[in-house]
Amino acid sequence: MSKVQEICQAVESGKAKLVVELVEGALAEGVNPMEILNDGMVGAMTNIGEKFRRNEIFVPEMLVAARAMKKGLEILKPHIGEENRVSIGKAVIGTVEGDLHDIGKNLVVMMVEGAGFEVIDLGVDATPAKFVEVVKADPEVKIVGLSALLTTTMPAMKRIIDALAEAGVRDQVKVLVGGAPVTDSYAKEIGADGYSEDAAGAADLAKSFVA
Repeated sequence: MSKVQEICQAVESGKAKLVVELVEGALAEGVNPMEILNDGMVGAMTNIGEKFRRNEIFVPEMLVAARAMKKGLEILKPHIGEENRVSIGKAVIGTVEGDLHDIGKNLVVMMVEGAGFEVIDLGVDATPAKFVEVVKADPEVKIVGLSALLTTTMPAMKRIIDALAEAGVRDQVKVLVGGAPVTDSYAKEIGADGYSEDAAGAADLAKSFVA
């Protein structure tokens, strides 16, 4: 098994310490950093997403795999020159105003990063003004991801979409929504571009919008 395949397997298994050791070893052996990133880490997260959809693994396994990838990425980043750091686009993701839940949002951030996006994470309790500020400041932002876990905070999603429209930047981005109480019909009702019930689906959806 090649070093890159070992990295892929270690990420999928969620073995963060082993991922760090393998990435350091591969770099020392002169393995191309982009090969480690694309075939080792992004490849692993693609596999994880597929396993999740087939109900072979569940949220805890996805979280540990995503964390293992993040640890490997920390070692890898200094070795990837800016000219080689190919991002398929920028995404701004946050839990909406009034909602302090972040586990689902964090998982989406990790999966969307794993899909090749550069993610701007607004954290929790993110206001419409904050989303507008980030989108206006950076024309490379293509995806806006909104998370809500409380029925009472769902209306904040529409306020963010309306604020983007008022600021004249709604056409610049695709708005994706999700969270336990959110449904596909609610997404359509508030004018979102897409809905996903899980993090793997959100990453696929984001990718489909920039393909």
